[in-house]
Amino acid sequence: MSTTPVVSGRAQDSSYRAVLGAPHVARLLAGTLIGRLPTGMAPVAILLLVRAEHGSLALAGLLGALYGLAAAIGQPMLGRLVDRYGQTVVLYTAAPSASAAFLLLPCTGPTRHPVLAALSVLVAGLATPPLEAGLRALWSHVLPDPARQRAALSLDSSSQGLVFVLGPLLATAFAAGAGAPAALAATAALGLLGTGLVITAEPSLAWAPNPPVERTHRMGPLRVPGLRVLFAALTGTGVALGAVNVLALASAERHHADWLSGVMPAALSVGSMLGGLAYGRRAWPGAPARHLVAASIGFAAGWMVLLTDPMPAIAVLGAVLPGSFLAPLLTASFLTVDRLAPDGESTEAFAWLIACIGVGQAAGTALASLASSAGPLPAALVPLAGAAAALWLLRRFNHLLST
Repeated sequence: MSTTPVVSGRAQDSSYRAVLGAPHVARLLAGTLIGRLPTGMAPVAILLLVRAEHGSLALAGLLGALYGLAAAIGQPMLGRLVDRYGQTVVLYTAAPSASAAFLLLPCTGPTRHPVLAALSVLVAGLATPPLEAGLRALWSHVLPDPARQRAALSLDSSSQGLVFVLGPLLATAFAAGAGAPAALAATAALGLLGTGLVITAEPSLAWAPNPPVERTHRMGPLRVPGLRVLFAALTGTGVALGAVNVLALASAERHHADWLSGVMPAALSVGSMLGGLAYGRRAWPGAPARHLVAASIGFAAGWMVLLTDPMPAIAVLGAVLPGSFLAPLLTASFLTVDRLAPDGESTEAFAWLIACIGVGQAAGTALASLASSAGPLPAALVPLAGAAAALWLLRRFNHLLST
């Protein structure tokens, strides 16, 4: 299993200010945040591009789901390459490929040539740089003190909520100001900028698996039974997250409130940031695996507000509720994966976690798109069902760890 370096002597200041002031931390956080903005922008930009061409909501949702599914599939593959060859060569190749596909997508004419559009979306997703998994693998090298690592991980998980705050808002703003193709061009540019900040930083350039090991099992970290159950549970969490963009767009059209398509996903992420910062400010009793269950209960309960198809202002506030439990859930997940991951396979293990959430998001987007044709209640049941499934599996996960 992966181990956390131990620093002897006096404990270091692990406050957020001290951690952000440590060498390379702010740059890595900022670069990863900017480089991951396409993850939050692309689904909305794709939806808006298709709708601008008078395509159906079902087509828009399915293309968005394809992007999420492709990104999820690509993360473990790229993570495995990072564990073998380092971050530099993988990120230098992936980021330009994804950006080129985003630029090509408007040229395909999605409503006239959906197959070409699907191919562009597929490439953009598969080539998504594994910045998030790579950053989690860097923390033990950048911050050897375990308490500082935990604070950095909380900052990391909380700040990543900005991806889904700024991403939808930026995509909506660019589309409103200059058209949907401009939103995809901005998506491509920001992906390149953020990845460039990371791959030119000293820790990323110098990173190598420690210790470098030869892979002995084709399943990689999936051979660990506990990780398989955890990843399956987080797929359910992803289903809930994937439904949000479709629910927001459908609600915006139903209530004639265009702003809701960007603000509702952003509200969920604002809740996530607030919850993550609160979770990381102190050491909570019990193991992170137990925190997973507590956070998952709140995450599932929060979706009940949306079952009533509330007015836009209430829908925005309702989205904050499940969001406030999301970052604690993710932080505890990454801490648990770090403890269970085999040596030399940390990037791939983190990438699998991200991938399973991404698979769930793709499924949630597709299911909500199809369910929305039957009315607001069936669509609102999609995130609740995903979150409930995650809770059930996380309870099994805790039982597995205790036996």
